[in-house]
Amino acid sequence: MTEAGAGKTGRHARWLSIAALVCGMAACPRPDSGEIVLEFWAMGREGEVVAELTRGFEARHPGIRVNVQQLPWQGAHEKLLTAFVGDATPDLAQMGNTWVPEFATLGALAALDPAAATSPVVEQEDYFPGIWDTNVIDDRLFGVPWYVDTRLLFYRRDLLAQAGFDHPPRSWEEWRQMLIAIKRLPGAEHYSILVPLNEFEPLLLLGLQQEEPLLRDDGRWGNFRSAGFRRALGFYLELFEQELAPRATNTQISNVWNEFARGYFAFYITGPWNIGEFKRRLPKELEGHWMTAPLPGPSGPGLSNAGGSSLVVFADSRRKEAAWKLIEYLSQPEIQRRFYALSGDLPPRRSSWAGSELSGDVHAAAFREQLERVEPTPKVPEWERIATELRIVAEQAAHGGLTVDAAVEELDARADRILEKRRWILTRETGD
Repeated sequence: MTEAGAGKTGRHARWLSIAALVCGMAACPRPDSGEIVLEFWAMGREGEVVAELTRGFEARHPGIRVNVQQLPWQGAHEKLLTAFVGDATPDLAQMGNTWVPEFATLGALAALDPAAATSPVVEQEDYFPGIWDTNVIDDRLFGVPWYVDTRLLFYRRDLLAQAGFDHPPRSWEEWRQMLIAIKRLPGAEHYSILVPLNEFEPLLLLGLQQEEPLLRDDGRWGNFRSAGFRRALGFYLELFEQELAPRATNTQISNVWNEFARGYFAFYITGPWNIGEFKRRLPKELEGHWMTAPLPGPSGPGLSNAGGSSLVVFADSRRKEAAWKLIEYLSQPEIQRRFYALSGDLPPRRSSWAGSELSGDVHAAAFREQLERVEPTPKVPEWERIATELRIVAEQAAHGGLTVDAAVEELDARADRILEKRRWILTRETGD
């Protein structure tokens, strides 16, 4: 046995001793009781409400008990990484879609292809394609979508009508005309759109709408100098150069809903959580005067981001079969409809929308349409670091510190530095 092997054995022995002590204190089931205890980690509000759903699962599966551990979103990523390094991962967990590539690359996750292929419940064709694709890494499935998230337009219908338009934008050129017309409306100082400089998502969405990928050569290099991203960045910076958007972060806007209500801006790119917030916070007299719409693309309907969370099973779990049963249970359309009622999270299956409150919600209809046109972000573990650099460089450019040419050069340089280790690893694996 190597020194590393001996150290790992010793560590496992210590963990077993601690586990035995804890079980003795907590009256854990005896090993021969036949009961399976699934350790399930979930984050934020989802962690609070999923326990209500797992009670139904336990009733259907008397031999399985689910122990839900709720994690705060802040620190959840580090907690999962620490658990993997310490051989202390749960059986299954909620995982943000952008984290799946990282944990799959580490070998932390179990591939779910065989189970999904024979499942009578998890039917790939019923899921929104772009959302499903976020879980496919190197042609292997490592997660099942649990809920979805994407961004689109919230807009003031009355202000758009005052500017001479009776429909939301259907292309960038039409959107540009609307933004200019709204800016010219009489009244107090106002803007056409709020694009917070502390958010990378608006520019990311414009970039996802281009034919060229954001990274090239299997994620080895940045591709921000491509013609498509230059066009996206140019459109984005035009919003500030023409004073169609304020040069501000959302923390500098005292109250987004109040400012939207008083007409300080007419368009806002945001997500489904704001449907409820707008309904609660906007004055009654604005009811019917605001609406949602899918994002326009350069020359027609546009793409948006494929966000949300998935359910994953960890490779070290000794209860994979039971964990998959729980995933199947939580993936049933009727359970997803209940989950939406409890959490407000949008379901990832088309059939889950039918017969739910969502089917009659006029503000949710745009999200249903947009979810047919969503795109995963680059599936590399380094993407979130690159997205942070995207925000920093875009803010510098919005303040006039960088031209389009200088900004894309800087973005590629920063992305290439972050991806240096990835290139080294892939070169060793392929010999290229």
